[in-house]
Amino acid sequence: MLKRKFMSTLERWKETKNKNCLLVKGVRQCGKTFIIREFGKARYERFIEVNFISKPEMKSVFNGNLDVDTMIQGIKLIMGNVEFIPGKTLLFLDEIQECPNARTSLKFWAEDNRIDVVASGSLLGIDYKNIVSIPVGYETQVDMYPLDFEEFLWAEGIQPEIIDELDGYISGNRMIPDAIHNGMLKHFKEYMVVGGMPDVVNTYMESRDYYLVQGVQDRILRDYQDDIAKYAENSERIKARNCYQSIPAQLSKENHKFQFSLLEKKGTSRKYESSLEWLTAAGLVVSSHNVSAPWFPLIAYKKEDQFRIYLSDIGLFTAMFGFQMKQAILHDTLEGPAKGGIYESAIADLFYKAGLPLYYFKKEDSTLELEFLLEQDARIVPVEVKAKRGTSRSLNEILKNDSIPKGYKLTSQNTGVVEKKITLPFYMGLYITRLTQDASHEISSEYIR
Repeated sequence: MLKRKFMSTLERWKETKNKNCLLVKGVRQCGKTFIIREFGKARYERFIEVNFISKPEMKSVFNGNLDVDTMIQGIKLIMGNVEFIPGKTLLFLDEIQECPNARTSLKFWAEDNRIDVVASGSLLGIDYKNIVSIPVGYETQVDMYPLDFEEFLWAEGIQPEIIDELDGYISGNRMIPDAIHNGMLKHFKEYMVVGGMPDVVNTYMESRDYYLVQGVQDRILRDYQDDIAKYAENSERIKARNCYQSIPAQLSKENHKFQFSLLEKKGTSRKYESSLEWLTAAGLVVSSHNVSAPWFPLIAYKKEDQFRIYLSDIGLFTAMFGFQMKQAILHDTLEGPAKGGIYESAIADLFYKAGLPLYYFKKEDSTLELEFLLEQDARIVPVEVKAKRGTSRSLNEILKNDSIPKGYKLTSQNTGVVEKKITLPFYMGLYITRLTQDASHEISSEYIR
């Protein structure tokens, strides 16, 4: 079984007194159902699972009176031999986007408070227009992502204490021993081509066959295309699909800014922006916005019309290029602009799955460009990604700003420090997230009733 950080989120929610219902959101096939099922069976005397796709007849339970006793009786009548024990039962409402009234019912389960309720839904299908009453104040929403790089290392058998030891190298003042450095670079490249979708990771761990990995990724990508056709509005389906399919080309240009002209000759933001918004809301893609100035807070300087788009999992992104891209990454034979886009996407994956908002800085009247700007202690920390050897002119230039305490250059090289510039290997992006991580996606007691 893959070890997931999300189990700790579920444990913290259970320990909270007078808790809300929990709504777990995430892209399809990221492991929501599996981890909630394992949690429920391990931590409760009774675990009752209702899946609105596999058992559509369960929707009738929520069509009438949403009184808790009435809903319990309805579930018992359809499911048969199930027992609700107050304080010892977890009710799991899976694929809740298929039953809007079940989403409304979370208010009544929370008020009653005899039964713990976790709901799970794909971001693709949660349609607020069909919900009679959103249970504001009675549900705690949390996001779940595919496996991140650290979870991938756990799956590889790397012990957490070994991973934690690398924290000591984040300052760049000490060289990482060659054996560790080369081993971690190898694991990072493996993560770039495998990614974090649980089915893909399991296939890789069981077979070590990248061809089989590609097959599972291709199936997931087809499933996502089918989901776009199923859930997107009629007016958005073709446009959303075209935007999604264009991402490899968008990130293989010298300028990684998303350009609507790649979709069609006279493509405009007015025509396509709603499709991109749909893909983002569905969790299929992640956006990073340019800022007009590298100052805190970055959101105040965000340029709405200048952005880059990444897939929500690095493994799926590399899979879109085909099997030979895996070979090129693993054997380090990849050249050209596509290499920069792929390594930039890999770092975006580390930051996004840690819950960090993504920003970059590209000055229109110069070559100054920083792939990522992070916030730490109310100050800006620039991150430059160098897929090939070369000087860090942009990072050197921005570090002349006295208000910026330090900056990171991520590369395949070992560690090093020159004044405020800290050079780190790509895989150390994991440890940068530990310094700058925004914990807003974690459960906080102040948001629990």
